[in-house]
Amino acid sequence: MNLSFRKATGDDVELINELAQKIWHEHYPAIIAMEQIEFMLLNRYSLKVIAEGMQNAEEYFLVYDNDVPVGYSSIEWKDGFYYLNKFYLDVAKHRSGIGKELFDYVLSQIDSTKPIKLQVNRTNCKAINFYFKLGFVIQTVGDFDIGGGYFMNDFVMVRNPLGV
Repeated sequence: MNLSFRKATGDDVELINELAQKIWHEHYPAIIAMEQIEFMLLNRYSLKVIAEGMQNAEEYFLVYDNDVPVGYSSIEWKDGFYYLNKFYLDVAKHRSGIGKELFDYVLSQIDSTKPIKLQVNRTNCKAINFYFKLGFVIQTVGDFDIGGGYFMNDFVMVRNPLGV
């Protein structure tokens, strides 16, 4: 395993979209309906939406294993928290340590003395356990209307700075 990380730029929008398509189609069919996966990919991970996020202060980061892109993350500062909006890794790379390395890289790019929030599907046990290991705790439970008759049935998790 030879990992490298970098901040994404506008030139990476297509790559991020391709990773999202691959990862979502591999990971989420056991968690949410295929129709909702397609709806979310179209409305939250399209080229336009990714580019707009980058223009509006959402920072994206890429992780490579042996120069092959295997995951991405995005984070933004809002309302006194960093929001970890996206954190996705190729399913074949789960449980390899790459996720922890990517999270550590993201922490190195922000003010890690500030709290971080995220939302995760309540039935996504692998992700929930991963976030627990990173120091996140469940703050609230919510059903978030995302349009099209779909809801995100999520935990809102928070990670306070270490030592606070």
